[in-house]
Amino acid sequence: MSERNRLAVRKTYKLFIGGAFPRSESGRSYVVNDAKGRFLANASQASRKDLRDAVTTARKAFGGWSRRTPYNRGQILYRVAEMLEGRRAQFVDELRAAGAQKNAAVAEVDEAIDRWVWYAGWADKLGAVTGAANPVAGPFFNFSTPEPTGVVGIAAPDSPLLGLVSVVAPVIVSGNTCVVVASEPAPLPAITLAEVLATSDLPGGVVNLLTGRRDELLPWLASHMDVNALDLAGVSENRVRELEEAAAENLKRVLRPGAAAGNGGVAGAAGARDDWTGDPGTARMTAFLEVKTVWHPVGV
Repeated sequence: MSERNRLAVRKTYKLFIGGAFPRSESGRSYVVNDAKGRFLANASQASRKDLRDAVTTARKAFGGWSRRTPYNRGQILYRVAEMLEGRRAQFVDELRAAGAQKNAAVAEVDEAIDRWVWYAGWADKLGAVTGAANPVAGPFFNFSTPEPTGVVGIAAPDSPLLGLVSVVAPVIVSGNTCVVVASEPAPLPAITLAEVLATSDLPGGVVNLLTGRRDELLPWLASHMDVNALDLAGVSENRVRELEEAAAENLKRVLRPGAAAGNGGVAGAAGARDDWTGDPGTARMTAFLEVKTVWHPVGV
C-alpha cells in the first residue's frame, strides 16, 4: 500500500497509574491539536475517580520507594535518563508540534535530559547536605536527618518537557511519590515521559500522570486527605489561594508558583513564575523533605 493511501493510526493517549496505562473510568477523551490547530491525537480526560485511584497507588508505592537506598534511587533515575536519550527525536517532534522552533525544541530536550541526570546525582548527597550532627549540652549525640514527605500532588507547568522534568525529578529523588496533572494544552511530552518511566526500572506507582482539565482535577487533588504536599507550578495566580485553602484541611506543604528561588522565582512574590531554563538549585528537593531529629546517649 502506498504512503498516500495508507490510513494513519489515530492514537488515544492513556493515563499512567501504577505503572499501567488505563483509560479514564469515565471513558472521556479530548482532542489535542498542534500549534497550527491540526489534529495530533486524543488524550484521556481524567476524572475524580481516576485521581483517587492515582493517590491510592502512590500511597502504596511510597513505602517501598522511600525505603530504597539513596544510591539505588540514583541508579534508577539515571536509567530513566538513558531511556529519555533514546526517545530524544520523539520529544523534539512533540515540542515542535506544540509550537517550538526546531533549534529551541532540540535545546529543550537536551536540557531536560541533562537536568534529569543532575537530579539523579543528588540522590545520595541530599542526606549529607540537608542533615546535620548538632552540638548539644550533655552526653548525647544529636542528629537531624531528612525524610520524604509522602505523596506529592503536582500541577505541571505548560513548559511541557523541561518544566515537567523540573517538577517531577526533585520530588521522587528523595523518596516521595507523586500524582501529576499534566499540561492541558500540550500533554503529549508528558505521556511520552510516562512511557519512558514504564519501560525503565522505576517501580509502578512512584509517578502517576493524569491528563485532562486542570480546573476539574486540581481542587480534588488539593483537598485529598491522603496527599501530603502540593507543587502548584502550573497554576495561574488567581487559583492559588483557593487551592491553598483546600490544602490547609490536612496541613499540606504547598509550594507556590515561583517560590523555588533556585528556579528564578521569588518566594512570596505575587505573580512570580518559575524560570525553567535557570539554575534549578535545591529548593524543589528540600521543599518536600521532613527533618527528623534523633537523640542518642554517648557510649551506649
